[in-house]
Amino acid sequence: MSSPSSPPAAWLACALALLACHHVTTAAAAMPTTLSTSSRWVVDERGNRVKLACVNWPSHLEPMLAEGLGKQPVGAISAAVASMGFNCVRLTWPTFLVTNASYGDLTVAESFRRLNLTESLAGIAVNNPTFVDLKLIEALKAVVRSLGDNGVMVILDNHLSKPGWCCSNTDGNGFFGDTYFDPDVWIKGLKTMADTFAGFPNVVGMSLRNELRGPRQNADDWYKYMQLGAEAVHAANPRVLVILSGLSFDNDLAFLNSRSINLTFTGKAAFEVHWYSFSNSQEWGSGNANQACARVSAGVSRRALYLLDKGWPVILSEFGVDNRGGNANDNRYYGCAAAVAADLDLDWALWALQGSYYLREGVLGLDEVYGVLDWAWCKPRNATALRRVQALQRPLRGPGLADSPPYAVLFHPVTGMCALRPRRGGLAAAAAAAALELGPCGETEAWEYSAEQQRLAPRDAGGSPLCLRAEGAGRPASLGASCGDAMARWRPVSDSKLHLAVNATSPSSSSAAGDGGLLCLDVGADGRSVVTNPCRCLSADNSCDPESQWFKMVTSTRSVAAKETMLAQLPLKLKNGKIRSL
Repeated sequence: MSSPSSPPAAWLACALALLACHHVTTAAAAMPTTLSTSSRWVVDERGNRVKLACVNWPSHLEPMLAEGLGKQPVGAISAAVASMGFNCVRLTWPTFLVTNASYGDLTVAESFRRLNLTESLAGIAVNNPTFVDLKLIEALKAVVRSLGDNGVMVILDNHLSKPGWCCSNTDGNGFFGDTYFDPDVWIKGLKTMADTFAGFPNVVGMSLRNELRGPRQNADDWYKYMQLGAEAVHAANPRVLVILSGLSFDNDLAFLNSRSINLTFTGKAAFEVHWYSFSNSQEWGSGNANQACARVSAGVSRRALYLLDKGWPVILSEFGVDNRGGNANDNRYYGCAAAVAADLDLDWALWALQGSYYLREGVLGLDEVYGVLDWAWCKPRNATALRRVQALQRPLRGPGLADSPPYAVLFHPVTGMCALRPRRGGLAAAAAAAALELGPCGETEAWEYSAEQQRLAPRDAGGSPLCLRAEGAGRPASLGASCGDAMARWRPVSDSKLHLAVNATSPSSSSAAGDGGLLCLDVGADGRSVVTNPCRCLSADNSCDPESQWFKMVTSTRSVAAKETMLAQLPLKLKNGKIRSL
């Protein structure tokens, strides 16, 4: 491939499309430069909640350069990260970059030539010509600086020691004492990186090591060396958040339940956990999805998320799916994982940004099907998948977010949308004002749920006893004033607790209940309306897909979008003479 002096028109058009095809719906907040912890929350300099909504951008493979710089200018990629709503990048790096001269002294050009990556190097010369002759560490600095210019925070993640793809139990990078994992060299590398990036205000965190694993792993060495690593980073740069990973590919922090960490500093440490569908083999696709969700999420909580209740932040620093959409195991897992992430209002980092790699496991230009971007880094691989993860970017509660008394949000994890009233005008809107539809969670209703009465009611009903009602199978769920019968009594059912159902066989239920039995909230055939249908896949059936019926009542204390009261938007026939106490 040639290296023309200016980008071809097609490449320039792609770079422009990378920026134009995304839209941020809310103004970006000022980027914090110092993160700390307040109980389970990550907070800024003023003590206000900072929700980390990150994307992983690898720079740890053999070329040791952030992926994609042969496809797009670094500024375009950084701007796209911000425009997609991510406020931070988990930027990976290998220890040998700063501890082994045979790696760290290379320029970008030398690194790519030794790997015979001539086509990628030509692309870098076109898109990022200033990178070609930079030392690798200087190239990493340039990427961090570009992200900072676009208001994006950076967490530097020590992904492994020897550059390459991660991870296996036998790759020599898994645990302290492995072939390439000398603890003293590792601590030296952490200190060097902390020193090197101390002057970069957007570097707000350092993750000590990715996915500890392998036959040598044990808790005693974990405590010994992870505490030493944390102390080294904090001494070199006390401004950054220090993030500690667990054992067994970062799936296990259960050992901390009986023995906490012992650090000389406070308010600067957090933990991280990884959660993928393949962490549980093919359980999602081969078993009942509700039972898998209950069992697997309970395991993740028992092994890691329990630390939230002990006052520690836990960052879901890797999760993600095959964005082509055809993987049943991934699809069912995502709905459950997104429900958990929303319910706990977790900080997180999606795997991954890259649409392709320079070189992965011996394959040139390998396509990354988990990537947010397509192979050419030109547009989203799957715009629907991007929109649904964007629903998790907005914080729901925490320090500085006590704008409202706690209320419930009806979150639909598979679409990333929430139940709300239509905002269309005219007579059609008046006729449908009692119905609900899926829409942006930033425009959500504030719901109150009474477990005792099993009543799900809008908070802004103007003092009237309005509630959510089922009107029968296939019919829209709607707001009504008759709140005393079974069609207005909602309770979570199924092992996953993600089905909200009424019992349409109750003697007090309406004859409009259709097929009778349990009716669950569901998404209509139009993909937007909220209806009720007979509950699916509650147990046993392994081939059944329940995702359209998965709704999660999530707690929020954010201010609610200003709108007319429920009463003002109801049809006239409901307002006149039908509002009564029951």
